[in-house]
Amino acid sequence: MNPANTHNSAGVLSTVRSRTGEHIHAITSSRSAIRSIQHVDDEVELLAQIGYKQELNRNYSTIQVFGIAFSIMGLLPSIASTMATGYEAGPVGLVWGWIVSSLFILCVGTSMSVLASSLPTSGGLYYWTNYYCPDSFRVPLSFMVGCSNTLALCGGFCSINSGFATEVLSAVFISKDGDFSITDAKNYGVFAGCTVSHVILCSIASRHTAFLQAFSIYVNVFLIILFFIAVPIGASKHGFNDGSFIFGQLENNLTWAKGWSFMLAWMPAIWTIGAFDSCVHMSEEAKSKRSIPIGIIGSISVCGLVGWFICICATACIKNGDVAAVMESSTGSAMAQIIYDALGKRWAIAFMSIIAFAQYLMGASILIAASRQIWAFSRDDGLPFFHNIVKVVNPKIKVPVRATIFGGCLSLLVGLLILVGPTASGALFSLAVAGNTFSWGMPVFLVLLPTGKSRFVPGPFYFGHTLTTMLHCITVVWIVYVIIMSMFPSSKSVDKESMNYACVINVGVWILSLVYYYVYGYRVYSGPKSNLEEGASSIEGHEVHNIDQTLDEKV
Repeated sequence: MNPANTHNSAGVLSTVRSRTGEHIHAITSSRSAIRSIQHVDDEVELLAQIGYKQELNRNYSTIQVFGIAFSIMGLLPSIASTMATGYEAGPVGLVWGWIVSSLFILCVGTSMSVLASSLPTSGGLYYWTNYYCPDSFRVPLSFMVGCSNTLALCGGFCSINSGFATEVLSAVFISKDGDFSITDAKNYGVFAGCTVSHVILCSIASRHTAFLQAFSIYVNVFLIILFFIAVPIGASKHGFNDGSFIFGQLENNLTWAKGWSFMLAWMPAIWTIGAFDSCVHMSEEAKSKRSIPIGIIGSISVCGLVGWFICICATACIKNGDVAAVMESSTGSAMAQIIYDALGKRWAIAFMSIIAFAQYLMGASILIAASRQIWAFSRDDGLPFFHNIVKVVNPKIKVPVRATIFGGCLSLLVGLLILVGPTASGALFSLAVAGNTFSWGMPVFLVLLPTGKSRFVPGPFYFGHTLTTMLHCITVVWIVYVIIMSMFPSSKSVDKESMNYACVINVGVWILSLVYYYVYGYRVYSGPKSNLEEGASSIEGHEVHNIDQTLDEKV
């Protein structure tokens, strides 16, 4: 071979490698500035330091921020939707699985409260990922987290509305004395109608949706009190199950080993107490940044404890201790069967109607939170294909109406899983769990790394370096475990009926989001982008006040 040709070939290869390396560096390295944060009392000024101007109205009080998470968790409706999964391991699976999961979830919520107190923005999870991640890969990673969180919130919205459809049809089934067939098509029809109505409801002014959270608290509290009074009174006619049954009856209704079946029975608590990040997405509408940690930790604590009492009460009231009869109820709902056995037809219809109404309010609350995440991600040009359309805020009512509509449309598409069958529709619950936990865990993991530690500036909510680090470590381990668990199918023998489609959808989204980013997305998404006017990165106090004042005057 001619030495000159060899030399030329080596030169060409060297040039290709160099240009390829430069290209990869250009699309992976951050092209958004890491802004210096100095905590101040004024929320709008702090938001300006983070890099954004105030576009939404700050109408949410502390109780309303708490209310949006508490409403989405919707204890009794959520337990009604997931109870059968807990009973796969018998009463022990639901009762002990609930309280153990709640304690770990509280650690996750505390870690998130620390981060939210430091950087309170609606983008939250993907913004924190970009902020704390090493420069060499923080843009694609924040993009993947943004996509995952968006899909997970829509998956959560789908699962709530799917539960609503089940509860409505269960009430109809009871009212018809069983002379009514519950089909997948009917389920999707009710689901779709509910979703469309939510889009309309959540597109109204922010002040009205803030009031909706307070109203939802009252409805949920009333429903819980009614359950604790009425169901035990009705169940007393056939007697209660004893403590050994409630706290010691371990069964295995799955093909997995008994220990793993018990672990899978933790899903009701993991799904139910899984909406606390909604408080983060309301950061730019909260009157005080201190409301966010209170909303997160308060909602987890209340739902963890009260939810445990609901699980105990419901288990004590199972007629003749026949868990199998409850799980295989022709009503389609284990909770509906427990209430029917205790109170009879009329009370069961009334109860399931109120539960369905509370579930409807849950759907409205999570769509509000999801729309804020979608809007924030679009504001940074992150949402694939539609960011320029979706990031527009309605100038009259200061609500991201287009983001709300997009969230509804995406949910209608994902909700088509309902037509595949019960197992596929059940994957909507796992879809929300896996996607959300991945999005929660990534920034917590990154803040443990040297780069994240050096950039972290504690906010008002902080426990000191040692205790906070311990909490973050527990959070990361728990989240890895939950992601793995939520991907498992319900049976060892996997077919189209038992397949857990959440693993296909979530992993597919994670992979496709990176493929999209490296092929095209890097051209438009360069990390969180400041939308402040040039020269306004350090806004003076009186200028911030005028912005806030102008927004209030426009309401």
